[in-house]
Amino acid sequence: MNKEHPNLSVVMGFNPTDMTATAEVLAEDFIWHYFNPELPELEGDYLGSKGLTDFFRKMAQNSKGSFKVNPISITPMGDEFVVGHVKDTMILEDNAMEVDAVVVWRIVDGKIKEAWDMPAVNTVKFLNQKP
Repeated sequence: MNKEHPNLSVVMGFNPTDMTATAEVLAEDFIWHYFNPELPELEGDYLGSKGLTDFFRKMAQNSKGSFKVNPISITPMGDEFVVGHVKDTMILEDNAMEVDAVVVWRIVDGKIKEAWDMPAVNTVKFLNQKP
């Protein structure tokens, strides 16, 4: 019988639309690392649940509320890491787009200690362009 890895449950508790619930799965000294040279105003480290809330608030402002995370897959890697693949959709500067992204989660003592959010900036799919 296959047993679900415990870190999957921790990451599944992460919900950017419900920061109160998300705070329950974050370590007190949680860090969100965001790498995106195409959005330098967002790139950087965000500390704690307040920092994470600030990141998603800024993302919502930049995308005029259109930013959505669409999970594709999630895979535990050993006892500390979980790798998630998502397709983010949003509208930036009147361009509707879909972006593959990978989030690497580091789980320590049943809490999310750190996460690295890395969008695939070189292969953005623009949804409102004609072929």
